[in-house]
Amino acid sequence: MTNVILVVEDRRDWAAYYPAKHLMTAQEYLDSTTVFPAGRVHVINLCRHYRYLSPGYYCSLLAEARDHRVLPSVRTVNDLSRKALYGLHFESFEAALDKAMKRRRQDGDQLTIKIYFGQTEHAGLTELARQIFDQLPCPILQLTFRRRDSWAVESVRPVGLHQLKGREEDAFAAALEAFNARVWRRAGSRRKYRYDLAMLVNDSEKLPPSDKRALRNFVRAGAGLGINVEQISREDYPRLAEYDALFIRETTALDHHTYQFARKAEQEGMVVMDDPGSILRCTNKIYFAELMQANKVPVPKTRFLFRGGRHDVQGMVDDLGLPVVLKIPDGSFSRGISKVDSAEALDAALVEYFKQSAVVLAQEFMYTDYDWRIGILNNRPLFACQYFMSKGHWQIYHHQGARTDSGGARTLPVQEVPSKVLRTALKAARLMGNGLYGVDLKQSGDRVVVVEVNDNPNVDSGVEDAWLGEDLYRQIMLEFLRRMEARRLGLAV
Repeated sequence: MTNVILVVEDRRDWAAYYPAKHLMTAQEYLDSTTVFPAGRVHVINLCRHYRYLSPGYYCSLLAEARDHRVLPSVRTVNDLSRKALYGLHFESFEAALDKAMKRRRQDGDQLTIKIYFGQTEHAGLTELARQIFDQLPCPILQLTFRRRDSWAVESVRPVGLHQLKGREEDAFAAALEAFNARVWRRAGSRRKYRYDLAMLVNDSEKLPPSDKRALRNFVRAGAGLGINVEQISREDYPRLAEYDALFIRETTALDHHTYQFARKAEQEGMVVMDDPGSILRCTNKIYFAELMQANKVPVPKTRFLFRGGRHDVQGMVDDLGLPVVLKIPDGSFSRGISKVDSAEALDAALVEYFKQSAVVLAQEFMYTDYDWRIGILNNRPLFACQYFMSKGHWQIYHHQGARTDSGGARTLPVQEVPSKVLRTALKAARLMGNGLYGVDLKQSGDRVVVVEVNDNPNVDSGVEDAWLGEDLYRQIMLEFLRRMEARRLGLAV
């Protein structure tokens, strides 16, 4: 279980709030004779200052030495000490700040706000506050924005609990409760589990990697192995460090919060699937195609086309044949992919594609009635499926406005997969890492090619689990357990 310790410099700083079970002064926390609760400890450092060599600074420093999770970390404290450091964090979203401030129609050229655990009372700035907290996780921050040619962050500084008054105290209390609600409420139910695993899901996703029944199967399989599997969402990013592992069951992308979750989990020393390296290698089709070809893994004949470059359309047709398949590098679920049947159509399609991406892939068209999907976990085959093309269409998924049709699927024992398909899938997966992958392949006669490797393959009830049943979920949870045990013992995973 996770125990939350609130550290204040003076107990009077907590006088406005309800009594807390684990409330300590900085002096008590720093005392080497203090006995801490058993299990994982999460320290929320609410000292008045975090200046170098202050009690607040030492609380964060010793928390890390004691292997306690701490907010703010020493790194965040150091980043907040100089504008040259914290300013680096804001380059990525000052455009979002300017857009948000224009929507607010802000009067004047300056605005100061407070952010409590990533929350703010200022309408229109809630998403920005969350992003700032993601970059500089600190309990209370005061930010000043100034407008010159555009809005920018002028200053950021941490605020002590003792400085809050009236409504600010209420806002802080509400944000703290939201930040720690699940830790406190679930503490009792977690005691029977050895490990806690966060499963990132998105309830509004139209084509998620796992349906709701499959998600429940993961929870049940984990419980049987002593793993508390808890579904989390994007809003739970600040709480991620409370867990031992992260399992991403939401469609991943590089410029996306799923990648941020994976990066943070890896930085926290957690077990994570999909790890950020796998997301990087799998989600970009250009990287994938180059990696496969460099390692002599067969793929469809491919050309890279660059915006602004000279394109010999007829030469492409002569090389790849007709029809030609065009792909945007980071498309998924058959999106960002089209088939053209003539040189003229290819030329026109490239004009449209280059409006969306600086690089486009052109590939030979290889029609098959179905694609193989070989599920691979830690370089061992896990499941095998045949995904059939959508009726009357050349792809598995057929997107028609708001409607998406898909073909059927057949699941079979791994031992019945043609040996060449299995060998090729394993070779491709090894280049990606040792996580959970879905390798898609086409087979035509004796020719087998890898179409793509998915870093978070579908595991749906009634499809991928049709042969193994509950054992499919158990095997994935067993791999998480093996890795968490190895991390605990300091062994390589």
